Amino acid sequence: MMAPSGPSSLRRRCRRCLYWIPVLFISIIVCWSYYAYVIQLCLVSMDNIGEKVLCLIAYHFFVLLFVWSYWKTIFTLPMNPTKEFHLSYADKELIEREPRGESQQDVLRRLAKDLPVYTRTMSGAIRYCDRCQLVKPDRCHHCSVCDKCILKMDHHCPWVNNCVGFSNYKFFLLFLAYSLFYCLFIVATDLQYFIKFWTNGLPDTQAKFHIMFLFFAAAMFSVSLSSLFGYHCWLVCKNRSTLEAFRSPVFRHGTDKNGFSLGFSKNLRQVFGDERKYWLLPVFTSLGDGCSFPTCLVNQDPEQATTPSGTNIVAKSADNHQFPAKPLRESQSHLLTDSQSWTESSCSEEKGKLGMSNPALTIEKET
Repeated sequence: MMAPSGPSSLRRRCRRCLYWIPVLFISIIVCWSYYAYVIQLCLVSMDNIGEKVLCLIAYHFFVLLFVWSYWKTIFTLPMNPTKEFHLSYADKELIEREPRGESQQDVLRRLAKDLPVYTRTMSGAIRYCDRCQLVKPDRCHHCSVCDKCILKMDHHCPWVNNCVGFSNYKFFLLFLAYSLFYCLFIVATDLQYFIKFWTNGLPDTQAKFHIMFLFFAAAMFSVSLSSLFGYHCWLVCKNRSTLEAFRSPVFRHGTDKNGFSLGFSKNLRQVFGDERKYWLLPVFTSLGDGCSFPTCLVNQDPEQATTPSGTNIVAKSADNHQFPAKPLRESQSHLLTDSQSWTESSCSEEKGKLGMSNPALTIEKET
């Protein structure tokens, strides 16, 4: 029997409708820009046939890639943690019975010991979501708007009415890139007619106002998109999400803002995949399953947060080898094995070199 819909259900539906307003706004702007560029600029204002054909072909190429990547960003469902991270019914009852504190953490540690979970809360506790009742995978966060835990959550974007995370981060990057190129192309090809508008070189028709507003709109969007796209390119190079840029992830050895960085090339491949022919297309090619990620200690950074003891965390061995904090899933481990494969003996040797001089550097072996 279905529960009757009450005021809360009605409010929830209204809220969902309101969330689509930014997407509707962007769609209206794109539709108007199509009309202004194709009809008013190319077909009405351009006299040179060659220029008209070239502009129309290039414009439709950019608008196709822009709309395709925007569509994929909006309608690709965010990925949620797999079943293994969810608590069983018996475990849920056990968690509810245990008071919050060390006893509950003992239960969570037992549940998480066989999971590829390497990050912790700021206090060093297992990351657990009360709402979803699951152990959070690394880089996973609960979205208050979607009311779900999202794998490798970057942020919730109102302009796409969706969470940007592991499943659609590549699409989001391409959306930013192609929307920027779309705006820059309009600015470049509309510039001479915009100048003619101010020098009374255009016929006195409605086309001149479309040309003027089109130039202003494209120029303003270009400025905001260039800064946003540049910021996300920097995040990809550092292998960080927006959330991790504001709050560094905490590992067993302490806070480490570069804990997931594997170097520029591998960081890029983690988002765009191994096959370069698909990098510029909005098709899913990201590496891994979104639940586990390669981790390694990194070079000492002047901005690096210190451990509670006050010592900075040094991130590579004397031999300059990278190594994962724990065994990795097969879907992600090849990112590290390109340069160096690690065995139990080599990890033990590294522990002997570093752990004796600084307790913060000791690799904690999971049992």
